[in-house]
Amino acid sequence: MSDGFEYDTAFSRNIGWVTAAEQGVLRRKRVAIAGLGGVGGIHLLSLARLGIGCFSIADFDVFDLANFNRQAGATLSSIGRPKSEVLEELARDINPEIEMRRLDQGVTADNVDTFLDGVDLYVDGLDFFAFEARRLTFAACARLGIPAITAAPLGLGTAFLCFAPGSMSFEEYFCLDGCGEQEMALRFLLGLSPAMLQRGYLADFSKVDFVARRGPSTVAACQLCAGVIATEAMKLLLGRGGVPLAPRGYQFDAYRNRFVHTWRPWGNRNPLQRVAMAIARRQLGLSQGA
Repeated sequence: MSDGFEYDTAFSRNIGWVTAAEQGVLRRKRVAIAGLGGVGGIHLLSLARLGIGCFSIADFDVFDLANFNRQAGATLSSIGRPKSEVLEELARDINPEIEMRRLDQGVTADNVDTFLDGVDLYVDGLDFFAFEARRLTFAACARLGIPAITAAPLGLGTAFLCFAPGSMSFEEYFCLDGCGEQEMALRFLLGLSPAMLQRGYLADFSKVDFVARRGPSTVAACQLCAGVIATEAMKLLLGRGGVPLAPRGYQFDAYRNRFVHTWRPWGNRNPLQRVAMAIARRQLGLSQGA
């Protein structure tokens, strides 16, 4: 499988934007990715092409036809196959020297510390509604001092947040404790994108259904997320470039050709966020705490 592969040549076109010494640093770094669906799979492949040498990945799901519009690895030949298995094969086809740890059962309270052992950076690829696993993983990252980043695919754009030592924690920012699932979905959405640039061109509001845990998605947004994650991951792993820390973030919307820096002191406790959440609850017919 590795016949004809040579690391320095394979990633030589990165040199210039990073130095040869920095490429060597990236080769030794370990990135963890939980969730290999809409964004997680393309994150893995993008970071593999960046030359990251070690990964810890976790996903319990298999590919099906509904994944075809956006997910890396979703093909007729992969239907019914575990996403983690398929994505590992694709990553090794890019770099057969990758050191890979794989959890086929997803992240749980019993394995999260093992999953994050020796990790330099965590990248969130979990399904939007995977609140239990997401809260568990971000809390473990905070406890272990591991930077954790997320880029949400929203409409035809992306919204970025970074939780790291010195920033607000995930829980402090999103304030999900004690909330029902629909309220968590609302707070998570508005916390990810305080500017809500994607709202103005949603063509069919009936396709956003918090109760059924369903929402529309696009490959354009997932690809934009991958570019953002690869860039911010490189900066964090190399310690240069500057990365905004929560409660600061940013959102880019390609459809509207708009980029905004976001800043929500106190996270979802911010007065502007409280007003936005109240409006959204009325529009969606939700009661607070549901």
